[in-house]
Amino acid sequence: MKKICFALLVFFALHTNAQDKYKCMVQMTNYNGEAAYMVVSLIDPQGNYQKTLYVFGDNGKYYDSLKKWFVFYQDKKEKIDAVTGASITQGDRKTITLNLNKNLLDQGYKIRFESAVEDQNYYTTDAEVPFSSESLKGKTEGSGYVRYIRLTEAK
Repeated sequence: MKKICFALLVFFALHTNAQDKYKCMVQMTNYNGEAAYMVVSLIDPQGNYQKTLYVFGDNGKYYDSLKKWFVFYQDKKEKIDAVTGASITQGDRKTITLNLNKNLLDQGYKIRFESAVEDQNYYTTDAEVPFSSESLKGKTEGSGYVRYIRLTEAK
């Protein structure tokens, strides 16, 4: 019975239109090379893609360089026009707004930052921020082009 209730809660949380806003600041490292394409995704507790939250890079012909997400994107046929923007460059700092249901907070979900730079490395998980009350208090270090991510509740 608990599993059914939890499944219904998750289903409701993912499919309701009531979204809360969170500010997400991305600080890039000072790498050499072209601007990065990066996708920000909601990942469920089992490690599966649930939703595309934001895409840094608005030229669709390069989306296949974000290999793992691109499979999800093609299968799901998500409309991402409203969540795309310019690619992000070395040393850059950008703040974006993410729409997430607060009911998912502290339920094991993560926000994954997947990145690629032309003729350089691809990082399936450049950074991964647990969607938790604790994560809203600090920053999460990146492992590739991302120096760190800071996630806060928008006021």
